[in-house]
Amino acid sequence: MRCGPPPQADHPRLPRQGERCDDAGVITTPDPRDDRPPARRLQVETHGLDVIADADRKGTPRTLFWPWFGANVSILGLSYGAFALGFGISFWQALAAGVVGIVFSFLLCGFIAVAGKRGSAPTMVLGRAAYGVRGNRLPSVISWILTVGWETVLCALATMATATVFDRLGWGGGTETKVVALVLVGALTVGVGVMGFDLIMRLQTLITVVTGVLTVVYVALVADHVHWSTVSAVPAGSAQEFIGALVFMMTGFGLGWVNAAADYSRYLPRTASSRGVIGWTAFGASLAPLLLLVFGLLLAGSSSELNAAVAADPIGALTTILPTWFLVPFAVVAVLGLVGGAVLDIYSSGLALLSAGLRVPRYVAALVDGVLMIAGSIYIVFVADDFLGPFMGFLTTLGVPIAAWCGIMLADLALRRRDYDEPDLYRPTGRYGDVPLTPLLLTLTATALGWGLVTNATANWLEWQGYLLGPLGLGGRSGDWAYANLGVLAALALGFLGTLVLRRGRVRAQEAQAPSPTADEGATV
Repeated sequence: MRCGPPPQADHPRLPRQGERCDDAGVITTPDPRDDRPPARRLQVETHGLDVIADADRKGTPRTLFWPWFGANVSILGLSYGAFALGFGISFWQALAAGVVGIVFSFLLCGFIAVAGKRGSAPTMVLGRAAYGVRGNRLPSVISWILTVGWETVLCALATMATATVFDRLGWGGGTETKVVALVLVGALTVGVGVMGFDLIMRLQTLITVVTGVLTVVYVALVADHVHWSTVSAVPAGSAQEFIGALVFMMTGFGLGWVNAAADYSRYLPRTASSRGVIGWTAFGASLAPLLLLVFGLLLAGSSSELNAAVAADPIGALTTILPTWFLVPFAVVAVLGLVGGAVLDIYSSGLALLSAGLRVPRYVAALVDGVLMIAGSIYIVFVADDFLGPFMGFLTTLGVPIAAWCGIMLADLALRRRDYDEPDLYRPTGRYGDVPLTPLLLTLTATALGWGLVTNATANWLEWQGYLLGPLGLGGRSGDWAYANLGVLAALALGFLGTLVLRRGRVRAQEAQAPSPTADEGATV
């Protein structure tokens, strides 16, 4: 049947609910179990904060494996081995901290991804159910800063890695090389982010295959640099140092993605399995980091020189143990892996910026974030003397309010027994309210508590943190608990438990209201 105007005898008709009109003008009814994306020309995605209509929702939960694996298969995962050992703990302690921190934090992403299937809107729009339509602008701004920060870090690392490879090859790794690399990486990241969901899904599949194969080759080539006797001799650290490494792993992995976790699951059919969404999100995101962490720990534990070099250039330092002939493939795998994460970040940062109140098309928001990403990358590559110190300060400082938001979002989602009333997510006069005080005050309180329990000695501008360590008898800013980063866990717990206790009645009252008249038709901004 072909598409056309309203039917009159034997004339073409318009597609009905659940049908689609393809580029050839033929009406089709997609199978919701079909994993394959529809065959259509790539074009700039027009969806912004609007709800994805049922006719445009496709795939199954296992399609979530590709974007999440592609975004986390970066060679940077090897460097986290050195980061973890930097807390003064043994191989086994670092391995335990990494496994627990990675899996638990990505499970949080999986749970929040369920909200996307239930509400069909971006993560930071779904947060309006907990924070109110305009009250949600506070966490949206925090989310925007976090995602812009992450895409900046990844873009800068890709630039530095390329320069290091060129330097080792004798092709020049100076300023000119860095400028060209930054332009190319930035253009690729911004271009894909502007195009949107369909191109991202295709690119992430490609990145997954190419990066996965080349990473296996890298591991095989440097395996002889692993010396188990040296690794096993690394002394154990204290419980406080173990907790610090655990929290760092959480903030470096899953807690850096929770604010974007529903941006891709919103394209799944409403009938998709919630357990499948949780499982495939967590599995796809965790698999590569876990494997890379193990080998990264073995490499870093085998060489104190490599361990120290990673702190200054987390990707480039890994080339020092490679044969020359594999340097170019290494540059490919490093850049592609980092770009895979940056692309997801710039897509979600654009959505967060729209949710914060900027009234522009999604692709314009992505362009704005791209400009900021390149400016920040210029600072990291050409001005900053140290990478690891500011990076840890950035993760911990923003990890606290994001952990508070995550706790509130998870509890709100757990309290709900029905799907979101989508039109009311866009109406300040609807059931979710405009600026409810309880979640905002809870976020501010949890953040204040969290910042009082973390320290960042390597970032001078963050020396004010840790103000509760002394009064609470935890040894102050130089005591045993100074670097345990308890504030992230405290903010997560307070946000979750506080919402369960204080918001249960409010959620029940919201769900007792009759559905909005257009709740099943999809909403637009």
